[in-house]
Amino acid sequence: MSGWAGARIVVAGAIRQSTRPAVSVPAPFRFSSRSFSLRRQHDAGIRAQKEAIRQRIRALEQSRRRFAVSSVQKHGHIDPPKPGEELHVTFIDKDGDRHEFEVAEGDNLLDIAQANDLEMEGACGGSCACSTCHVIVQDEDVYDKIPEADDDENDMLDLAFGLTETSRLGCQIKMNKDIDGIVVKLPSMTRNMQAAVRLGSQRS
Repeated sequence: MSGWAGARIVVAGAIRQSTRPAVSVPAPFRFSSRSFSLRRQHDAGIRAQKEAIRQRIRALEQSRRRFAVSSVQKHGHIDPPKPGEELHVTFIDKDGDRHEFEVAEGDNLLDIAQANDLEMEGACGGSCACSTCHVIVQDEDVYDKIPEADDDENDMLDLAFGLTETSRLGCQIKMNKDIDGIVVKLPSMTRNMQAAVRLGSQRS
């Protein structure tokens, strides 16, 4: 092959090489060091969120294991009086309507009211820890026959709405022959400090 022929082959090869389309890397496959860094940060964030969720689940499981179900204390249940041993109590509700009941000795006014669907809350369940069973004894002579209030009851009465000289807590008045025929009035509203304390703790 002559020198001119060889030169033509070299030139032709160069031309073909120069005209061959360049192979480009698609954009989705181009990664820079910054892309890798952002990807690592994203993966680290996802792992941290997953670990936080796992810890929350473990905490809930542990608290559920520690949770103990206690027996529900039912209030407002009273037994009917024996024949010939009936005692009488009258409630005057917030609307001024009178409700008269025959009850047994030893029943307290909170249980009597709740057993007969009167609006007496008794938020503490009759443990003398609130003032929501506040009643106003209508007859001062009958009021004087009720055993004197102790310090716990007086403390709760200080929180009662519409306190009067003959105010008592219904849960602390137990029926007996001395107060047979007692008449009590329900105040127009009550003040539940227990609920206010719970609400305040939730907000804080």
